[in-house]
Amino acid sequence: MGLLSLAIWTPIFFGVVLLALGRDEQAGMVRWIALIGALAGLAVTLPLYTGFEVGSAAMQFTEKALWIDRFNVHYHLGVDGISLWLILLTAFITVVVVIAGWEVITERVNQYMGAFLILSGLMIGVFSAQDGMLFYVFFEATLIPMYLIIGIWGGPNKIYAAFKFFLYTLLGSLLLLIALIYLYVQSNGSFALSDWYQLPLGSTPQTLLFFAFFAAFAVKVPMWPVHTWLPDVHVEAPTGGSAVLAAIMLKLGAYGFLRFSLPILPDASHEWAGFMIALSLIAVIYVGLVAMVQQDMKKLVAYSSVAHMGFVTLGFFVFSDLGVSGALVQMIAHGFVSAAMFLSIGVLYDRVHSREIAAYGGVVNTMPRFAAFALLFTMANCGLPGTAGFVGEWMVILAAVKANFWIGLLAASALIFGAAYSLWMFKRVYLGEPGNADVKALTDINAREFFVMALLAIAVLWMGVYPKPFTDVMDPSVAELLRHVANSKLN
Repeated sequence: MGLLSLAIWTPIFFGVVLLALGRDEQAGMVRWIALIGALAGLAVTLPLYTGFEVGSAAMQFTEKALWIDRFNVHYHLGVDGISLWLILLTAFITVVVVIAGWEVITERVNQYMGAFLILSGLMIGVFSAQDGMLFYVFFEATLIPMYLIIGIWGGPNKIYAAFKFFLYTLLGSLLLLIALIYLYVQSNGSFALSDWYQLPLGSTPQTLLFFAFFAAFAVKVPMWPVHTWLPDVHVEAPTGGSAVLAAIMLKLGAYGFLRFSLPILPDASHEWAGFMIALSLIAVIYVGLVAMVQQDMKKLVAYSSVAHMGFVTLGFFVFSDLGVSGALVQMIAHGFVSAAMFLSIGVLYDRVHSREIAAYGGVVNTMPRFAAFALLFTMANCGLPGTAGFVGEWMVILAAVKANFWIGLLAASALIFGAAYSLWMFKRVYLGEPGNADVKALTDINAREFFVMALLAIAVLWMGVYPKPFTDVMDPSVAELLRHVANSKLN
């Protein structure tokens, strides 16, 4: 079994073991098995980085075996500079979420931990798949564990949120399936992405396929105006669910644009680039303004995620090495920062059982260590230089300015909005005198919570201070992608 297969199936194996064997009476053992499974899943991904040939744009660690003979479907895996860090991010966040939920989840612990481990393997499958049908199976399968996580361990309106999440994402995916079948027919019975990249598609088919892909991937990102499911889902999801949703699952849609829309449909991507840039700028500016008026901390961070992901799609569709690399860096950085923001809200919610900003005030007086971490993550969410939140956004803004000054100016204005809503929330929640008796009774983070916060703080600072390992891996694959996109397929 190759490294990519191990990365996919190790967490899935441990997840299935937990579902089959664990019971609430054995919660302690279940938690340790889950942690071992998450750590094993992370361990088998590390050789992907240490053995990765930096400077090469080729697919590495490839595996290929016939899966469904009749339809020429292959179990075909591979990793390049575009997907490598997304795989490592998935495995890392899984470990963080398992530790974060150690004492918080007390019912159906085996199912909760098992769902996250299975979800981790499925998401790594999405980032590894080099066969269109295999990608679709993994892409759709991720809905199931996240649906259960929201629907079982969520808040009062969890069933509504779970259905909204499932229906929004499933509807777009049906058009994705139709597009994949069309490409299969046009390529004389091949689901290989490498074959689809060479298809000489005409203008009309490219446009229709572009919007079929858009329906699936834009909802997942989510782009404005199909973003309305995200705040509802974040509010109702358990803390771990929100962290994984923001840190990893939103990246599935962005990854789909890079792996499908741009290389398969280069002419349509160029033709509709203005449309995609306009939607991205609306997300960056308008949704940022919406975040400023939120009274629920989770909703505020959820809207900020939509705004931050707007930088990702903006970077893709300015068609420059700097823009696409910046968008990829932003995807990884947002994974660290958004997970940290949601887990920080979870720390407060576990103690006060409220996400309302008005329910707090002066938390720094009773939780000074936690407030220090929260300040770092808030500054990263603002895009403060020296943190992960700055690097990708700055690269995308520079690329946008080079493409069109006014686009760059509008994108840069989002940094002001991001600082406004992030600092406003921090001021209201953490600064001043204790707001009420609940805040006065708070206790600072324990060793487990400190460890989780420290892991994320190290990641946020490491990427902000020294992003070179990330960009070195990405750049050759990005350059190769853009060379391919620059070649018209029109007859």
